[in-house]
Amino acid sequence: MNNRSRTENPVSNQERSTIGQSWLRRELGLAVPPPAVESYIVAGARRTRMHGTRTWELYPRQYATDGSIVSHLRFALRHEAFDLAVLVSALKAIQASELEAWVRAEPTGAFSRRAWFFYETFTGRELDLDDVRVGNYVNALDPKKHVVAERRNSRRHRVADNLLGDRGLCPMIRLTQRLMDRMDLRVDESARALIKGYDPLILARAANYLYTKETRSSFYLEGETPNASRTERFIAALKAAPDFDPTDMMALIRLQGEIVDPRYAATGLREFQNFVGATVGGFREEVNFICPRPEDVPGLMDAWMKLTRRVVEGGVDPVVAAAVASFTFVFIHPFEDGNGRIHRFLMHHVLATRGYCPPAVLFPLSAAILRDRRSYDAVLESFSRPILEFIQWHWTAEREIVVGNETADLYRYYDATAFAEYLYDRVDDTVRQDLATEFRFIAVFDRAFEAVREIVDMPDRRVSLFVRHCMQNGGRLSVKKRKRFSELEHAEIAAMEAAVLQAMRH
Repeated sequence: MNNRSRTENPVSNQERSTIGQSWLRRELGLAVPPPAVESYIVAGARRTRMHGTRTWELYPRQYATDGSIVSHLRFALRHEAFDLAVLVSALKAIQASELEAWVRAEPTGAFSRRAWFFYETFTGRELDLDDVRVGNYVNALDPKKHVVAERRNSRRHRVADNLLGDRGLCPMIRLTQRLMDRMDLRVDESARALIKGYDPLILARAANYLYTKETRSSFYLEGETPNASRTERFIAALKAAPDFDPTDMMALIRLQGEIVDPRYAATGLREFQNFVGATVGGFREEVNFICPRPEDVPGLMDAWMKLTRRVVEGGVDPVVAAAVASFTFVFIHPFEDGNGRIHRFLMHHVLATRGYCPPAVLFPLSAAILRDRRSYDAVLESFSRPILEFIQWHWTAEREIVVGNETADLYRYYDATAFAEYLYDRVDDTVRQDLATEFRFIAVFDRAFEAVREIVDMPDRRVSLFVRHCMQNGGRLSVKKRKRFSELEHAEIAAMEAAVLQAMRH
């Protein structure tokens, strides 16, 4: 790919014409962000171009349509990994009679039936059509293009509903090569192989440290340093994550109360408009993300609970399910405080519930996120920035934000592909780095501890301190740290350092 294709459209306006969902968005004036995959009719052969995080699908001229809405719908359903926000907005904008005519002309057609299914499912309106009586069931989503859930048959349309969610909330995940590659890594198997053979006591000690590391990292991501009480409460919540019920609203409210300052514990869902931003110059707010309107939150949360149950229980890849449940939650932002920590807690809940982590072991995902905070912010902004253009808002005299248009669909139907890819990267990183480092550290520490104690019968606290100082300095005491062990002879220190080095090389 040349440099030009990385920075701008690889085909000039004179050489291309939009087709499918991009055409629908433009011609119908749909107030939704552009789809991640855009299709064009061009001269030449069928090919794909990558444009940053976007994909350009280029089709030869024989794919051109007759210019009708139905023909572009058919193209999207047949060829594209489509964007549900575009599709739903298009279906709400077109005349029901156009779809009815299409289905009557092709009553058993796979694409006409799918369009009919999507129309009735997502608009809530019923077309003047009789139920389909014959023919095979067709998938709502092409499993070669999308991540799908277990099927729920729609008998009226003879369509196998394999969507991740429903009308209330339905993210879409494209089955990209990057995502498939990460699924093939089998990170869960790598984690089990990593800890295999370790003594149960080492496993228990390492697991306890990982819970602490995750807790501190999750709070640090929010710019907070938790006190001992809040740390213990969050660790207790993480240990209970496998048994947590995210479909219990009171359980969510209790969880929020356990992890925030008691003064900001919620008694219910938020009833005010909030946003995420930063103060610029000490007086002006920079708005990065406007959360759903408070009147939309109860419905979105009801739908989120159904979505979470479906992706966790509906055969979806565990890491993908964790990404869908956790990121969708944080976009809804149902509480004033604690949304980010609950968002990351939910990652652990889903992975533990699905048995993706080894028993009693937690992947310290927040530590992996914290190591590369920039990529975390970037993936969050990949959702927040595009929708900001379509939210009509203003400041009040009290410096509060008011949203003046309907925005719920912007949060209901979004492309979650980047979040699934991102979480897979973090899971792989934390297994290869945090788990490997911590289990090895404890095993080395134990060997060094026993060897040092054989040389000098010091109190356990002093042995532990000596070993830690040596391990942090390549196996030897620094000149500064030697002063802390003034009671020891040089020969004893040399022998103890040699013992630590031997343990580290073992």
